Amino acid sequence: MADNNKPGKQADRKANRRGAARLAAVQALYQMDIGGAGINDIFAEFESHWLGNEVEGEKYLPAEAAFFRDVVSGVVRDQARLDPLIDEALSKGWPLKRIDAILRAVLRAGSYELEHRKDVPGRVVVSEYVDVAHAFVEKDETGMVNAVLDQIARQFRGDEFVRN
Repeated sequence: MADNNKPGKQADRKANRRGAARLAAVQALYQMDIGGAGINDIFAEFESHWLGNEVEGEKYLPAEAAFFRDVVSGVVRDQARLDPLIDEALSKGWPLKRIDAILRAVLRAGSYELEHRKDVPGRVVVSEYVDVAHAFVEKDETGMVNAVLDQIARQFRGDEFVRN
């Protein structure tokens, strides 16, 4: 019976490491947006001080460093193309530049992953970034994250959302 649980435990561990990587990626993107830090400085800071360490009394889960790097560098590389897609998905009158910086980071990271990380189901990506948003904002704003990422998911992965 214990053997049956091993794959699930391994998948849970990988999911938790990716969840931690997503949270760290959003925090890194936020720092870059607000403070203007460069990507190499962000990688060095997060990989040496945040990922899997204790910061200000909080123990951070070990994160999948390669996944973290992929999301952060992918958003930086593709931001000029992702931002108009997010703008289009937002309610009229609320352009991305008016959205709180932490929500911009969540939406950019989620959009990047929806487009480029086909190894993760679209519904999982949306759900994961709604969970990340919960760490920073109120329920109303997480609903907006869900709606925007759902729209973007349907653009990039329409076939996944047709099937049930």
